Amino acid sequence: MATVEAKEQYSQRAMEIAARVEKFVRNVVVPYESDTRRNSHGPSDELVDELKGLAREAGVLTPHILPDGSHLTQRETALVLRKSGLSILGPLACNTTAPDEGNMYLLGKVGSPELKARFLKPLVEGRMRSAFFMTEPASEDGAGSDPSMMKTTCRLDGNHWVVNGCKKFITGADGAGVGIIMARAQGGTADGGACMFMVDLPDPAIRTVRVLDTIDDAMPGGHAEIEIDNLRIPADQMLGEPGEGFKYAQVRLSPARLSHCMRWHGVATRAHEIAVDYANRRKAFSKQLIDHEGVGFMLAENMIDLKQSELMIDWCADVLDTGSLGTVESSMTKVAVSEALSRVADRCVQVLGGTGVTRDTMVEAFYREVRAFRIYDGPTEVHKWSLAKKIKRDWKHAQGGDLETAPAMEVR
Repeated sequence: MATVEAKEQYSQRAMEIAARVEKFVRNVVVPYESDTRRNSHGPSDELVDELKGLAREAGVLTPHILPDGSHLTQRETALVLRKSGLSILGPLACNTTAPDEGNMYLLGKVGSPELKARFLKPLVEGRMRSAFFMTEPASEDGAGSDPSMMKTTCRLDGNHWVVNGCKKFITGADGAGVGIIMARAQGGTADGGACMFMVDLPDPAIRTVRVLDTIDDAMPGGHAEIEIDNLRIPADQMLGEPGEGFKYAQVRLSPARLSHCMRWHGVATRAHEIAVDYANRRKAFSKQLIDHEGVGFMLAENMIDLKQSELMIDWCADVLDTGSLGTVESSMTKVAVSEALSRVADRCVQVLGGTGVTRDTMVEAFYREVRAFRIYDGPTEVHKWSLAKKIKRDWKHAQGGDLETAPAMEVR
């Protein structure tokens, strides 16, 4: 799709990196979308490693982290990650995918020099994948959008922490080399508080019960259900301080939420491009499909949704670049963008008609991926609920009434 981007909104550095990423994804990565090493549980690690190797040769591996270890601004990252998302394999190839991108960000902000050297360096270099172990099974009333329900426990035993519990929907756990585990402390000064730990994977105390069959299939390793049985973690592998895990999660929360919006914006853009090409080539009732208002209007609505989503992403990125946690802004953006991009993908399926529900194009896969986005990192309804609580608190404050003393728990 031909778009006009206000160049003054982005640095020359960001535009140059984004241009290289877009060229690489369109010319090198897109042909791999038909590779048979993609299955219902995601691309194989062999395929991912091959793509990362090509990205390394092209100079676009981990493009959002500069050679000196510093990060692009969130506004710059938005432009680059949107380009990497033009293929569902693009973020994997460029090492801008979840959960790795968010885990790298968190480690860079919170990790000690020792933890960065041991765990962050190989992630940035694309030599291994990572997983974030937070979500737990609903059947056990475990943590999901509400992390305060966390059942996984950790207790200090000498100079080790012992972790026990179950996790579910752990993206990329199968085949990951690095893990960040969240657990609730039992005993001691951190009792009841959340803790984060860095772990090497695989580990015999961390067992994959199953890899779930899900609507999406773009993530290597899929989404796993995990049992953790007496996992012993050296105390110096704790990320930050005991009991401060939820605070550190807030550091990761908004940027990770926003980077999802960035990547899936690229996916929806590409789906729109395919639909536009089809509508201009296909004829019915003596004219091209695009000349039928029903089709043309859907594509026009796509244009509007894509531009509005882009502007929301950039607005939220600007807020984060001020140093704000941006929890409210990222919730608003996650809701608006995920719902808009879902509409875009749905219209693209409709424009393609019968072809849209087949795998003759990537639109069917894009539709499934974007549909899952409305749930990942907090369902739309949970974000709206959290925003409604803020509206109520702001109203009470404006009336001079008592504020609610406990802030709403942020969704993941």
